Amino acid sequence: MDLPRPIGFVLGGGGSLGAIQVGMLRALAERDITPDLVTGTSVGSLNGALIAQAGEPPIERLTDIWSRMTRQSVFPGSLIGQVRTFQRTKTHLFPSDGLAAVVDEHLGGGVTFSDLRLPLGVVAMDVATAAPVLIRSGPVAPAVLASAAIPGIFPPVEHEGRVLYDGGVVANVPMRQAIAMGAKSLVVLDCAFPGRLPEVPRGMAEIVLYMAMVSMRQQAVLEAPLAAAEVPVVYLPGPPLIRVTPLDFTHTPELIGESYVVSSAFLHGLTVSGPGLYGAPGRA
Repeated sequence: MDLPRPIGFVLGGGGSLGAIQVGMLRALAERDITPDLVTGTSVGSLNGALIAQAGEPPIERLTDIWSRMTRQSVFPGSLIGQVRTFQRTKTHLFPSDGLAAVVDEHLGGGVTFSDLRLPLGVVAMDVATAAPVLIRSGPVAPAVLASAAIPGIFPPVEHEGRVLYDGGVVANVPMRQAIAMGAKSLVVLDCAFPGRLPEVPRGMAEIVLYMAMVSMRQQAVLEAPLAAAEVPVVYLPGPPLIRVTPLDFTHTPELIGESYVVSSAFLHGLTVSGPGLYGAPGRA
């Protein structure tokens, strides 16, 4: 498959469903489809930053990281703890300490955008304007933390004079941002239920995430054709068989394996001929 360069890898958010992107990346690597630049939102900004840091998808490292990721490490505390956190803060259910520790462990607290081997754009939302913010300079870790600060789940992040929330609210699959960075073709790794909706949410945290991600999915449905009018957009399908909430990290091997199989089958024999949408959000 011959894609015009620069190729932008676009990684969306989706909590524990970010493991889907590892299988997608493995399928792409087997076909020598590599990025020249990366944009990411929420968990996609963490995976994207690791790609940009390595200069190519570090498949084995990502597989190892995701195999050790747990709900407790990212969303710490019990149901009672969530209630107490919300009573105390009035804004969120979880402290961001666990997520910050994960980001620092895998990216390194002192890494800056200029240290990365590939151009990286991290998308967050400015609370004051409700507009997407494309972060491309300064330290990487706080940018990723801001990009993943899901409203109602985590507290907002103050970064370079702005108060920021998760970019998924306004640009969960940051295709426009990748084009603005110079991409002439896009490969989209969407993990916000690209194949099927998850199981019925139980508990406040799951409900908040479910509603946010349904909105994110619709956003991608509307924006993908607009991006495809300018450049080729290869929109990888997600696994159609696994129903799991974005807080559940116990299905990582299945998510990686199923997404690899489906993405490999999709890419096999795919021919790209100019701008257009190859694949689509929500199609398995």
